[in-house]
Amino acid sequence: MSEIAALPFRPDAVIFDMDGLMIDSERVSIACWSEASAAMGIALPDGFFLQMVGLGDRDCERLLLQHIDEARIASLFSNCHDLYEARTQAGLPLRPGILELLDLLKTHGVPRAVATSTRQPRANRKLAASGLLPYFDAVVTSSDVQHPKPAPDIYLRAAQQLGKDPARCLALEDSPAGTRAAVAAGMTAIQVPDLVHPDDSLRALGHRIVDSLHDVRALLVPWLAAAP
Repeated sequence: MSEIAALPFRPDAVIFDMDGLMIDSERVSIACWSEASAAMGIALPDGFFLQMVGLGDRDCERLLLQHIDEARIASLFSNCHDLYEARTQAGLPLRPGILELLDLLKTHGVPRAVATSTRQPRANRKLAASGLLPYFDAVVTSSDVQHPKPAPDIYLRAAQQLGKDPARCLALEDSPAGTRAAVAAGMTAIQVPDLVHPDDSLRALGHRIVDSLHDVRALLVPWLAAAP
């Protein structure tokens, strides 16, 4: 890990994104979007689906409307959903370091929540299939809020469910949209980029950017080790 500023406090809670951060699902999702669009004869610009990483359904629809009509979007969503469900029934691979990080937080009694753009009941199914659901005290999804990421609503709702001040929460994200949501919620954000790397406008937010969840764990250890 390159030199990253130490955390300013021991977090009262840690709030996790799901796809791309804990579960290695974004590659599967993009593959399903590509396969479904190809099967329908829909041609989209190279790298188009990367723009959708971390966004809720409505924002994905707005992007697609720039290229195809509403009726085809509905069919594309349905076809992609079927492909994705078939590929995720048995669970998806976990991102490196997630279990070690969750075990550390559990050992030290730090409350944990999920804040994901995935809707229910899919979010709980994915967490359960991946063995992660028992680690969390709350799961907040885009089904629970009016405005999905990059709005702060999901993170604020997660903090509320844990009974914690957002300013005392640590938020972990991989995507630009999710990182913006966490920062807008007033949380200390750490980004662990997966498929989409931060550009200059995102870096201007001043949040911490690390290479892996192992690096996040290393930032937390000094605070947790010093705790009574």
